[in-house]
Order: sequence, then structure tokens, then C-alpha cells
Amino acid sequence: MIRFNCDYAEGAHENILNRMMETNMEQLPGYGGDVYCAQARKLIQDKCGCEDACVQFLCGGTQSNLTVIAAALRPHQGVISADTGHINVHETGAIEATGHRVISLPSPDGKLTADQISETFEAHAADVNHEHVVQPKMVYISNPTEIGTIYTKKELEEISSVCREYGYYLFMDGARLGYGLTAEGNDLDLPAITGYCDAFSIGGTKCGALFGEAVVITNPAIREDFRYIMKQRGGMLAKGWLLGLQFLTLFENDLYFELAAHANKMAGRLKEAFWQHGCRFLIESNTNQQFPILQNNELERLKTKYSYSFWEKINDTHSAVRFCTSWATKEEDIDALVKDVVAL
Repeated sequence: MIRFNCDYAEGAHENILNRMMETNMEQLPGYGGDVYCAQARKLIQDKCGCEDACVQFLCGGTQSNLTVIAAALRPHQGVISADTGHINVHETGAIEATGHRVISLPSPDGKLTADQISETFEAHAADVNHEHVVQPKMVYISNPTEIGTIYTKKELEEISSVCREYGYYLFMDGARLGYGLTAEGNDLDLPAITGYCDAFSIGGTKCGALFGEAVVITNPAIREDFRYIMKQRGGMLAKGWLLGLQFLTLFENDLYFELAAHANKMAGRLKEAFWQHGCRFLIESNTNQQFPILQNNELERLKTKYSYSFWEKINDTHSAVRFCTSWATKEEDIDALVKDVVAL
């Protein structure tokens, strides 16, 4: 079985595993107080163009999301998200378990707009019963989104401007950030994201690391006591150097971006093959996630050799599915799938 159902089906890039083996018997202080975490923090700060950014390493994406949101919000406050947002549909109520409501807004392309955020604020302020309902205080976006779309610099600037006007925090989930930053048509970079967001994550789990996310915080209100909240939420890894080592390796010589660009290139080949086959797509995506619409009988044939994710039913005969490439996708696996798509 050749897996295209996710981008974390493989372990880690060999450079990371070699680095772990080389340092395996070193004795190091725990909880991120080691030299490798310090070097990784400095490297990420340099890449972000912000030497005083707070950089913390956590084990996974859900853990990063709930810890940032718990650190930012007071008990009566909630976080705005697209209805397709990861915190709304794929985290088993983790945010609600922190005591905060996810306020979901409709979004056919997975993205929020500045107008939607402004309308949400104005509606809350105009409600005579506003003290009886959850107060919006944070905006959560992901880049790329759950359906592979990316924000432009203009869109992020507009959202950031509205958030600052209304006193909202802006948090970007970057679980797949590498794939977004290396996508065709992208005009964002780490310094721009750092400038527009109060906090964001840089995903390692789905972008070449064995596990781990780096959380970058620029807003002092979120930064205050953040490590206390990390510990309370189970996010402070005793062997913290295992996270630092991975991000140090990923960001040395821009390996992170090289791996992400490879995944996007492989996805581009799949996209072209499906297009040549006459497929429509659920959404236009230039990242490592592709959502072709195929006949159900065609999908039955493909699933004998390949795994993919069912996304949604289109009609009685067609379904939209997700094919997801990764930093480790092999050329020969793409060749095989392309050949079988052509044969359909």
C-alpha cells in the first residue's frame, strides 16, 4: 500500500536521526534549557527577523493550539475560526476542554476575511445581551488551511489590521507552514508572519521532523507565564533537547523549505495528472494537499494500491478525496499513481 492519506506517514529526515544518534549519550539539562534548544531558538529568531521573539518547543499541533489559546484568553472569551479550522473539526473539543468556545464562521475556501472578523465584532458589540454570551478575543487561522489554500500577504495584513483595531489576538496555526511558504503564488515569509501575528506555530511533525512544533510569540500578554501554562497543559517535554535538535537541523541550510518544496512539486505532478484525466477539484490548491473529484468506481480501483482520505460526497456517483504528499514522497510512487490515473 502506497500512502497518500497524510503527510506524517514517515519517520523523520535522515539528518535529524543522525543528529539524534550523534548526541544520544550527551548529558543535557531538561525542559528546553539545553544548548540545542538555545541554538534553534536563535536560528528561528533570525529567520523571523525578530531577536526578542519568544520561541518554545512543544510536541504536537493540537497541544500547541490549546496551549497558546489557553495562555491568551480569559475564562469568558472565545476564539474565532473558519468552520473548517483544525481546532473546530479535528481536535476532539480540545479548545472547549480548556474552557474556551470556538466561534466558527463559514468559509468555502478555508480562509477567514477581515470583513468577517469585523462583522463578528460589531455584532457582538451591538448585542444588548453581549455580557451574556462568549466574548470574541482571538482569531485563529491556519496557513495552509485544512483544504490546502494559502493566505496572501494582503489578506494577512488586512486581518491583522482589523484584529489590532478591535483588540483581538491573531494566532496562525502553521502545522504545514513550510508547504505554504514554498507554494506557487505565495508571497508571505517568516518576517511578515512575525510582524502580523501575535503568535504562530512552525510545524515540524508534518514537515520532516519526528515530532514537534515551534511556537513563536511576539505579544507580551501571551508570552507572560507561557511556560507555566505549557507545563500545566502537558506540553513541556522533559527531554526537550530532542525538539531543539530537530528544529536546529531543519533550519540549518534551509532544509525545512527544501523538504516542503519537494512535497509541493510531487503534489503538482498529481494535480496535473488528475487534470489531464478530466477531473474537477473541490478547491484550487498549490500546496501538498490536492482534492480531486472522481467517480466512486474509479476510487474503488485506486484504493487497492493507494490510501487517500475521503473528503466529501459530491453526488451519488462522485466523491471528493484528498491526496496528500509529504517531504518524503518518492518519485517512483508518484510515477505509479500518475500511470494508474492515466489508465482510468
